Parts: sequence; C-alpha cells; structure tokens
Amino acid sequence: MRILGIDPGLRNMGWGVIEAEGTRLRHVANGVCKSSGDDLAYRLLSLFEQLCEVVRLHAPSAAAVENTFVNRDGVATLKLGQARGIAMLVPANAGLPVAEYAPNAVKKTVVGVGHAEKQQINHMVRLQLPGVELAGPDAADALAIAICHAHHAQSAGRLEAAMKKAMV
Repeated sequence: MRILGIDPGLRNMGWGVIEAEGTRLRHVANGVCKSSGDDLAYRLLSLFEQLCEVVRLHAPSAAAVENTFVNRDGVATLKLGQARGIAMLVPANAGLPVAEYAPNAVKKTVVGVGHAEKQQINHMVRLQLPGVELAGPDAADALAIAICHAHHAQSAGRLEAAMKKAMV
C-alpha cells in the first residue's frame, strides 16, 4: 500500500509518501507545499495545485491527514481548517480513502508518547525510514502521519483476518 501523509498548514503543508508491505515501511518521497502572499483564496489554490501534483506524481492508494487542533486564535484556526480542507479534498478527489488522526495519536504511534517534541518525531521517522532525507519538520510530521496510518491499517487488517477466521 502506498500512503500519502499530509500535515496541513496554510504557509507550509508537509507531505510524505511511504510504501507499506506488511510490517516493512519504505520511504518514497517527501516535501513541503508552500504558499505565499496575502490573498487567502490564491494561497489555498496554490496548495491545491501543488498537492494535486504530488498525488499525480506518486500515485498513492490511501491518504492520512492530521486533525486540526483549536487554539486561542479563532481566525488562525479557521484558516488552518481551510488548508486542512484542501488536504482532504485533493486525495478524495483522486478517489483515495482518507483517514484522519489526532496529533497525539500520531505521536503515540510513532514515538510512543502522545506529547512528543518535534525532535523526537524527526528522530523516530529517521529510524523507521532509514536513509530518508527530510525536506523539513513539516515533511517529517507528514511522514509520521503516513507511518501512523500504516500501523493502524495493518492492525485493522489483522483484526479483520482474525474475525474472518473465527467465523469459519
């Protein structure tokens, strides 16, 4: 399974693609979609176009997106939510199933601690994807999201297989 992980952001939207075969994970690519300027509509369009190109180039079979956390600045949260909408729209438009994960769930899956620091995530992503060259912290977070989805999909597959076996 080829998984696209997306870390939504309005200025920097991290993305990472991995291959998951059983318990083995392999890095495919990672990067950051960047928007600039003050016009929100054009920034969102820029992110949309860049993420569409990532999907076209890397042909994932599934996508995973991090949930937005709410902070004190309501306007900033709303803008981040719009970027997250792009992060969900692009893979859905390509016909991909899209999973959502809370930031703490991603950290707990990848690092083992729900309140891990950026450096810990970066370190664990490098351990799980040997030789990976990270395009930045947003790309590392996106790869962590993809890794999280791979682990959850594998667990769900084992559960489904056990359920089928029990019914026989």
